[in-house]
Amino acid sequence: MKRTTLILVCFLLFSSLKANNSHEFYLSVTEIEYKKDSGALQIISRVFIDDFQKVLNTRYGKNISLSYEKETGDVKNSIKKYLAQKLQLVINGEKLQLRYLGKEYDGDQLILYIEIENVPVFDKMEVTNAILTDLYDDQKNVVHVRMDDQLKSLLLDKEQDKGIINFG
Repeated sequence: MKRTTLILVCFLLFSSLKANNSHEFYLSVTEIEYKKDSGALQIISRVFIDDFQKVLNTRYGKNISLSYEKETGDVKNSIKKYLAQKLQLVINGEKLQLRYLGKEYDGDQLILYIEIENVPVFDKMEVTNAILTDLYDDQKNVVHVRMDDQLKSLLLDKEQDKGIINFG
């Protein structure tokens, strides 16, 4: 738990620092919460805007601009496509279908909202998070999964982009 807290504090500290609109570390934080009453997984993922824009343009060869003021290109479909390829959840041997809900901007970060409906109660979840690892070799992806009062975390990277969370 101390390691998770340290990672979160570092992320918040570094995300508040900005020099020349760039940064020297590559980190995303994804929070997954299971809502038993609705049988849904609610997912919030935070990435740096400039990194995410660069990966969408590099990967899809399009002129996409992510900006508070004006977006250009096929932003919604490109984000949906990228997330479907890079963020995967498996429960009881079944790959779950992500439903991209939307996004919002917060400083130099993009907050992505995703949901998965009709999820049965589970003891184990396999998580793959390869967001931005195709662009940055030193990309780190922190994943927090909450069920009831339990919080479990993973630290994933290019070499190990998959992990298992056990609640049993």
